[in-house]
Amino acid sequence: MNAPNRFELFVLEDGEKPVEVTEDTKIPNAATFKIVKQDHTLGNMIRAQVLSMPQVLFAGYKVPHPLHPYFLLKIQTDGSMTPQAVLEQACTKLIATISSLEAKFKREFSFKTTEGNVPEDPYGTTGASAQNWGTGKDYLDF
Repeated sequence: MNAPNRFELFVLEDGEKPVEVTEDTKIPNAATFKIVKQDHTLGNMIRAQVLSMPQVLFAGYKVPHPLHPYFLLKIQTDGSMTPQAVLEQACTKLIATISSLEAKFKREFSFKTTEGNVPEDPYGTTGASAQNWGTGKDYLDF
């Protein structure tokens, strides 16, 4: 089979750099970042975060081949910030957003465990409420 071992898709080898930067010589204020051992999940999140910044003129990513575990991210700025600084700031904001999401999720999950009175069916269609469902005027009644 052509597929590499699964651990090769996310474990950095000795001496392997996680990010390689290539300055673009044809486009001003642009750079291409090769981010290894990552895929579309991180590529799309970083691209979206970079595009939300007003200093960015262009941001896009591509995965050259599905069997090669890296993606290329191209960023062009208006010149007020370097592409490297934009990427660093976008990653910092993305980490903060994901940390906030994690905290909110843990808080909501802790509420579910402390309530104790959770019905078996989350939609409430078991028991007495199941007999009353559909007896009133529904939007499908003509």
